[in-house]
Amino acid sequence: MQRSHAFPVTTLALGVTLTLGAVLTPQARAATTPERADGSAYTFAVIGDVPYGSTDEQHFPAFVAGINADPDVRTVTHLGDIKSGSTTCDDARFERVRSEFDLFADPLVYTPGDNEWTDCHRANNGGYQPLERLAKVRSLFFSRPGHTLGRSTGGLHAQTDRGIPENVRYVRAGVSFATLHVVGSNDDLAPWTGVGNAAATDQQVAEERHRMAAAVANVRAAFEVARRDGLRAVVLQQQADMFDPTVTDPKPSDYSAFRPLVQALVDESRGFAGPVYLFNGDSHRFNQDRPLAQGSPWLSFYGARGAADNLRRITVDGSDLGEADWLKVSVHPHGSEVLSFEKVPGA
Repeated sequence: MQRSHAFPVTTLALGVTLTLGAVLTPQARAATTPERADGSAYTFAVIGDVPYGSTDEQHFPAFVAGINADPDVRTVTHLGDIKSGSTTCDDARFERVRSEFDLFADPLVYTPGDNEWTDCHRANNGGYQPLERLAKVRSLFFSRPGHTLGRSTGGLHAQTDRGIPENVRYVRAGVSFATLHVVGSNDDLAPWTGVGNAAATDQQVAEERHRMAAAVANVRAAFEVARRDGLRAVVLQQQADMFDPTVTDPKPSDYSAFRPLVQALVDESRGFAGPVYLFNGDSHRFNQDRPLAQGSPWLSFYGARGAADNLRRITVDGSDLGEADWLKVSVHPHGSEVLSFEKVPGA
């Protein structure tokens, strides 16, 4: 895709470090890095768009081992797209990734991407019915609502009552976290062209509205907890890049599904005194910006009322651009900037 000139962003330079040390077993990790509920330093890893393609699939266990080798990391978040957009959505591929997720020595929080289900109607994906693939993803990866993958731990607040167990909330180190199942392809309102549709079907629209309403509710709940308990920051995590700087001349019709979420982000961020961080994958190129700050063109693009100067968006690298990186994120117990970020080359 071409770079956008109409929607400029500011990218902040980061230092790069090498992962070092031996791989720890889940038991050793639990013994040496216990959960810290007192607001002291806490580190988590964020990945997305991996494994991406056949080479990446073969290398993924080594990539996981590299993250396991970092003794600082306590939790891993995967922002979706566990396969490329041009590979098949067959059960065997999903089951292989699911078994490789078990290699993580830390708790793994996963939110799905569009390549897992939304885009599976494509001929080169196998011509699947996307909602059938969504049901498969849920049954395979979210069979124990409220529990992580990798080193399994409970205590997550899942939206199981809404039929969306993949949306979870949790608190770590004085920060309110939430995952939002919000995906590219206009959150699945892009037509399923592989099955001959010129527009989104009624079934698509109904599913998307239900899932988006759940995402907005999860956002509001995460902020409610943060305000009630005096937490220092809110971290939101999803696949879709709603502010993709690589798209030249974005069309509102291609982003229409995201409007309720964008307005909720503005409303909730404005009512929260601390920093807000939105992590996403999807566009595959690392980026930091403030897309909803006063003066941003994205505000008028979405017709948003108000602005959110305290919201920072972070896009993680995708592995299709070469050797996969992962983002090492540290929560600091003191200071106005709660999180710091460091790109780490994959093993």
